[in-house]
Amino acid sequence: MSAVGLEGLEHTVQLTHVWINELNDRLAWNDKSRSYRLLKAVLHAVRDRLSVDDSAHLAAQLPTLLRGVFYEQWRPSAVPNKRRTLNEFIEDIGASFRMDRPENLSGAVMEALKVIAHKVTAGEIAKVRHAMPEEIRSFWPEPYVAPGAAVR
Repeated sequence: MSAVGLEGLEHTVQLTHVWINELNDRLAWNDKSRSYRLLKAVLHAVRDRLSVDDSAHLAAQLPTLLRGVFYEQWRPSAVPNKRRTLNEFIEDIGASFRMDRPENLSGAVMEALKVIAHKVTAGEIAKVRHAMPEEIRSFWPEPYVAPGAAVR
């Protein structure tokens, strides 16, 4: 593959690092691999509670590398997940942290949701939040939209 053909790959790696770095900074973890694990677990927990169409629309706005992570081990025939409460949502994410569970897992999950809401268009986040169970929807902060700004 030529160097020109690798530019897209390098770009998606850079974008993925931006997402992970933002989450790592928000959490003050100083552990990018742990921040990546949290982001991955949150993306999977969100994905598994959406319809196939809603998942595809959200995935379309992720950097290519994170889109692959999003679809990793996905079973479309098993969605949406029957575990619909906020506690079950947090428990599913916590399964990625058997040995080093964050002290405040709920707070860490909320920070990951904020990063996703910051990086994905407000219109898409509104659709995803609307598709989530009420208890999870109320936990996920609404994306900030400046007064007078169009929702993209």
